[in-house]
Amino acid sequence: MVAAQSKSRRYISGFGVQVLVAMAIGLGLGLLARHLGPAEGQGGYALAETLHQVGAIFVQLLRTLVPPLVFTAIVASIANIAQLQNAARLVWRTLFWFAVTALIAVLIGIALGLILQPGLHTTVEAAAAKAPKTHGSWLDFLTGLVPVNILGLAASTKISDVGAASTSLSFNVLQIVVIALVTGVAALKVGEAGEAFLKFNASALAIVRKVLWWVIRLTPIGTIGLFGNAVAQYGWTTLGQLGAFTGAIYIGLGLVLLVVYPSILAMNGLNPIKFFQGAWPAIQLAFVSRSSVGTLPVTEAVTETSLGVPRAYAAFAVPLGATTKMDGCAAIYPAIAAIFVAQFFGVHLALSDYFLIVFVSVIGSAATAGLTGATVMLTLTLSTLGLPLEGAGLLLAIDPILDMGRTAVNVAGQALVPTIVAKREGILDLEVYNAARVPAEAGLIAAE
Repeated sequence: MVAAQSKSRRYISGFGVQVLVAMAIGLGLGLLARHLGPAEGQGGYALAETLHQVGAIFVQLLRTLVPPLVFTAIVASIANIAQLQNAARLVWRTLFWFAVTALIAVLIGIALGLILQPGLHTTVEAAAAKAPKTHGSWLDFLTGLVPVNILGLAASTKISDVGAASTSLSFNVLQIVVIALVTGVAALKVGEAGEAFLKFNASALAIVRKVLWWVIRLTPIGTIGLFGNAVAQYGWTTLGQLGAFTGAIYIGLGLVLLVVYPSILAMNGLNPIKFFQGAWPAIQLAFVSRSSVGTLPVTEAVTETSLGVPRAYAAFAVPLGATTKMDGCAAIYPAIAAIFVAQFFGVHLALSDYFLIVFVSVIGSAATAGLTGATVMLTLTLSTLGLPLEGAGLLLAIDPILDMGRTAVNVAGQALVPTIVAKREGILDLEVYNAARVPAEAGLIAAE
């Protein structure tokens, strides 16, 4: 076992470097695909399609592991909850810090929107304004919270232009969290009758984490596909008309990630550099995959094995954060975007409207937990303010480019809050947190 661990640790000792090299390769291949030409039948199209398929398969593999990982990890955490004191206070403090960091992020977004005025510095045509198909609603909270079935799965069927029907399955992480919490509590309540189930669940969790480790080893390959496809498909030309808006978004994301988060860590007696060293694999993957849910297995891994958060707590806080803790998508972005839309359409926002932006950003991420996403949050904000939903359509062209930075900040916050709460509750393993950095994926090889 020790030999296997040593071998695996040597393999991933340069994990961060591997991902950075993969991003560079992806950038080169993406630029090559654009140079060769996007039309079908040309070399650029074939290369771009290959990059797309490689990236999509990698994210699909990660997402496939999310339901079993979330369910087994939360049930196991319920079984081990006796090891943690003041479990209820952990939950409330987690939600409190979710709200605090979201509040800071949305205030930064409002300030940047008012100072930079991106809606007055754009050349995009009003004709491009089309209402998006997916809208946010305050009723989505109940939709997302109450499971539709025991597996938390949903099926959707689409009809193509030629009349062909295709059905796909999707899952709701928040519903899986609810199902796992209820199942875990019930297993404890039935006493001896639930012991066999809990032992089986512990075995299943070990197996899922082993499979996850195998998938994570493919991250550099997935990164090449994801980043290369983004460059090939979107490039940077689409940023021209919305340059001021894009700049405002990334300035806001940078302030939250590189100023707010380090300040909160420092105020709680934690070294910010150690945090980013530990959380970096998840932040990197979030940037290239643009999926908080797809990155969830890695986020949970780094939170436990590199940042020192107890597994029993991290197994609850990280999946919850993946659906409700989105400082990039639910705070910075809708704040700046709402101000952009108001400025673009010449709508004056009163002081009460800015309070509404704050309210929607802090509370709305929970309200849209059943339909997570930046566009959903933006349409919820626009509808609450009475602004035209067509304004969201103006920004769809550059949304993938913005989504890379938004998701990276989302995931950083999802690892930050459990770390802060664990530190304040005295349950953070400071020796692990401050240790010489070994990528968190090494923690997944314990079963070897």
